[in-house]
Amino acid sequence: MDIAEVARRSGVAASALRFYEEKGLIASVGRQGARRRFSPGVLDQLALIALGQAAGFTLDEIRSMFTPSGAPSIDRQLLSTKAEEIDKMVKRLQSMSRGLRHAVECPAPSHAECPSFQRLLKVAASGALESRQKRTQLRRPSLK
Repeated sequence: MDIAEVARRSGVAASALRFYEEKGLIASVGRQGARRRFSPGVLDQLALIALGQAAGFTLDEIRSMFTPSGAPSIDRQLLSTKAEEIDKMVKRLQSMSRGLRHAVECPAPSHAECPSFQRLLKVAASGALESRQKRTQLRRPSLK
């Protein structure tokens, strides 16, 4: 299939296909004139890329899910780790949602006087602090 056909059938823009090829996520099998050609299996690869992105995997993580020939080879531990991250995010978001809904209906004269809203602020602040701490740890050189 040429790049236009892959784009049409997959819904992925030709520019994204070229980007994915540049990043090593997919590979063309040659050219017909100036147009890249892909094997039909690229559609399955693109579906896995879309699923990986929807789950929050980075492109590097997604690339690791393919063998050099393009066949899927997914690390189950990577999936488990991502599932745990998503579960934590869902719990945090549900807590935030409950807090916001409470704030809408709270009988307190102001949100500053509402204990539930104050807890919501603490949860939000701890998430922001946690995020900052992770970024700082990633930038710090190891002291080993």
